[in-house]
Order: sequence, then C-alpha cells, then structure tokens
Amino acid sequence: MPYRRLPNTDAARIRALKAALKKGDSLDDINQIAYSFPLKQKIDIFLPKFEIAITTSKAAREKQIENSRKFTELTKKARLYISHFIQVLNFTIARGELKPHARTFYGLDEKDSKVPNLLTEQELILWGEKVINGEQERLNNRYGNPIYSPAIALVRVSYENFKQSYNFQKQLQVNSSRFSAEVAQFRDEADALILNIWNEVENYFSSEKDEEKKRKHCEEYGLVYVFRKGERERLKRKKDAEDITLKLPF
Repeated sequence: MPYRRLPNTDAARIRALKAALKKGDSLDDINQIAYSFPLKQKIDIFLPKFEIAITTSKAAREKQIENSRKFTELTKKARLYISHFIQVLNFTIARGELKPHARTFYGLDEKDSKVPNLLTEQELILWGEKVINGEQERLNNRYGNPIYSPAIALVRVSYENFKQSYNFQKQLQVNSSRFSAEVAQFRDEADALILNIWNEVENYFSSEKDEEKKRKHCEEYGLVYVFRKGERERLKRKKDAEDITLKLPF
C-alpha cells in the first residue's frame, strides 16, 4: 500500500490545510465533512495567523539580506578610511613631521608602525573610535598639525555610516530571528492539525473497500500518498484481476 507523506515545508503545510478547508467549505452539510467540525473551526482560526507569520518572517529575512549588501559596502569603506588614516599617520612619523609618541593618542604602540587588525566589525568599531577620538585629543594638545588624505572628517563620516548600518543590521537580524522562531512554533501546531485531519479523514473512509476510491476521497482533503517502486503497477494488476473475477459466470 502507498504510504502517507506528511508535509515538511511551510508551503506544503499551507496547501494541506487549505485543501482540507476548501473541501469542508464545498459541502453543504457539515455532517458530510470527513473530519470533525471543531477541527475545521481550528483551521479557520489558525490558517490566517500561520500565513501572516510566514509572510512577515520572509519579509524580515529579505530586508536583512537587502541591507546586508549596503552594510558590506559601508564596512569596506570604513575599513579603508581607518586603515589609510593610520598608514598616513605612520608616514608622517617616518618623515619626521610627528614624533613616534603621537601614536599613543590613538591607542597605538609608540614603537609599532603596523596597522591594527580591522577584520571584524568589533575591531572596526574599536579602532574607529580610537582614531577619531585620538586625532581630536592630539590636536587639542597642540601636538602637530591635522592629518590629511584622508582628513579625520572623512574618516568620521565613513565610520558613522558604517556604525549606523551595523546597528540597523543587528536589529534586522534580531527581528528575523524572532519572526523565524514564531513560525517554528506555528509549524508544530500546523503539523498537529494536519495529522489529526488526516487521521480523521482516513478513519471516515475506512469502510470503503475499493482502495483506489478510498485514496481518491482522502486526496480530496489534501492527503498525499506516495507509491513505493513498482507498487502502482502491482495494485493495477490486482484490481484488474479482481474485476475479471467479478465478471466470471458462476
């Protein structure tokens, strides 16, 4: 016999619930519905909420992906400006225009001319703050002239744009995770509803002797059956044999 295949995707769950609901709504007499009326009421209430949750989760995920592209570009730009500023600072020191002690204003080692690691977002935030605050502190202490190419104003703009986009992206991730968790909770309820519907429908048609007819009746309510390899052909041969037997004279 073919076996039932319960839905394992949200789209399949929606199809199963809608099929059961559509079949129930098409019958004039509620007593003719192959599953209980209280179960139908549950579907009526649950299905719209489930669809809204899926739509909201999808929209949140798409918005996160869309912003991610912009965020990536802003991150690259901020990293470039901060890295270049520190490199120019080191060039200025190498030319003797500033003393190595100037590095300490930015939280850098006085004797180390390497650009700090800026690979992660957290490192970028850390060194962006240090560079911007350090330049302001150095100038306030009248320790040399402002650094240009890039000027700290351009570094600040690129950094603030990155940080704003970073915070927005984090919020989008939180929203996406929350809506995804809500959908996951709805899935458990959807699976329980579908299982109850399918069990009641199969039980309703259990007295039907013709397996093909019974299967077709159940499929009208959204049940999905899967045939094993060669099973459909074996069932056809069996049915043909039964039809021939019925036609034989006694």
